Amino acid sequence: MAPATATEPTALSVLASDQSLYEVIDGRRVEIAPMGVHESWIASLLMHIMQKYADSSQLGRAVVEALFDLGLPAGQRRPDVAYVSSERWPYNRPPPRTQAAWQVVPNLAIELVSPSNTADEIVAKLHDYFLAGVQLVWVIYPDPGEVYVYESPQKVSILTRADVLEGGQVLPGFRLQLSDLLEGQITDPTSP
Repeated sequence: MAPATATEPTALSVLASDQSLYEVIDGRRVEIAPMGVHESWIASLLMHIMQKYADSSQLGRAVVEALFDLGLPAGQRRPDVAYVSSERWPYNRPPPRTQAAWQVVPNLAIELVSPSNTADEIVAKLHDYFLAGVQLVWVIYPDPGEVYVYESPQKVSILTRADVLEGGQVLPGFRLQLSDLLEGQITDPTSP
């Protein structure tokens, strides 16, 4: 059997094209780059920590790279990590089993900035999130280890590795030392 050429799709290329990540912006499907390995690791760790905390009181659900329908004109966005409270989606109701966008607006949207992200892209997402009713946005810059905590597009605080990330009214009582998250040193995610 001859090796695949540039014009012949391989099983891997077909799989990759079927699983491409996208958002719907202004009615157009826009392909987005996946997170880098380091950012994916932080996102997975953060999702795990948040879900463990939320499970303790059935507060809500945390997900990684889920597509959300934010409604018009915001369209459909895919935060790197998101949290949906049980007020917006009942805790005992499983998330939908579909490839389509989840028909709920998350309470918290988290973006991990990768080298492929642009400042304009992050700002556009921020505005869409708040326009749709997201209450809190964390923009995490793994290097240099800062988190921009947005309570609105105009109200932001900047945390460094030495600071504690808090869930505020969205995830009451949630506290996480940023240096622990960024270095993967979480030993007991139920009581950060």
